Amino acid sequence: MARARVHQHVNPLAKYFRELPVEPLHLEDVFDDPALPLHLDIGCARGRFILEMARIEKEWNFLGVEIREPLVDDANEIRDQEKLGNLHYEFCNATFDLGELLKEIPESVLKAVTIQFPDPWFKKRHAKRRMVKGSMVRSILEHLADDGTVLLQTDVEFIAEEMLEEFLQTGEFEMEKLGENPLAVKTEREIAVENKGLPVYRYLLRRK
Repeated sequence: MARARVHQHVNPLAKYFRELPVEPLHLEDVFDDPALPLHLDIGCARGRFILEMARIEKEWNFLGVEIREPLVDDANEIRDQEKLGNLHYEFCNATFDLGELLKEIPESVLKAVTIQFPDPWFKKRHAKRRMVKGSMVRSILEHLADDGTVLLQTDVEFIAEEMLEEFLQTGEFEMEKLGENPLAVKTEREIAVENKGLPVYRYLLRRK
């Protein structure tokens, strides 16, 4: 299938994206078995990472959240073609609307969250556009199971430190710095970075 043509960068502070009509997601509407543990991938882009995860981890449900709607449409089309009942993608501005999207998620179902290689918005005047903010972290914390984990990955060191600080300042997480990816699948970006011999900064956060 041809890739959708989309902008590489989307300003999450733009009026359109701040006023998206987000509704609570009901797991029984999108997954064959809504009781399975849920893995949430925030900023999933084209969704290839959780597509591969859903193919091999049949005892998990996978939810990808992405702000670029054409990517979500394409990803769900692939999901439908492969008849993967444990995979779903949602169009959402996770920085502000994640809490509303997860509002009806049953307690203790959300077991894993991944935030991988988010747009760093390098220019100082664009720093406020970065995805990981306190509001999103609080939404994750509100819904994450007691034994849940959050994996942060990026190839930009100051972004890794900034994301990590947003989580640690809640006082609700313990942190482990990782040298290797603990998951069975790597993102396209991660593979490209490692092939260049460049470092990836990884942190695994567990609820205290």
